[in-house]
Amino acid sequence: MAETEEFIATGRRKTAVARIRMTPGNGKIDVNGKSFEDYFPTVPLQNTLLQPLQVVKLTNAYDISINTTGGGATGQAGAARLAISRALLQVDANLRGTLKAEGLLRRDPRMKERKKSGQPGARKRFQFSKR
Repeated sequence: MAETEEFIATGRRKTAVARIRMTPGNGKIDVNGKSFEDYFPTVPLQNTLLQPLQVVKLTNAYDISINTTGGGATGQAGAARLAISRALLQVDANLRGTLKAEGLLRRDPRMKERKKSGQPGARKRFQFSKR
């Protein structure tokens, strides 16, 4: 019994985490058991997810199963994009230059700043009363 080749990768953005399994196939993408068009209803989110595949021209070459948790829709789409980019590197290391030039291998480091004690938010201060 021949084992089909499977590539596993993880991507993160803000508090969202995406774990993917990529196998050779015909371009079927599932996110948490739903098709990616249903899970990410807007076109910009769908384009975010497909960007690494479009850049390397392998849009219909792999079936991708994505398990994503945390954050919101934009964070999950960004996390999935990074995971797909990392899986494509496992497929062919020569794609690194192309993906790096598009900025697809960089993890977005922006996180929510924590609330500080003695004030109502991360940066906001309580109202100052002079008298």
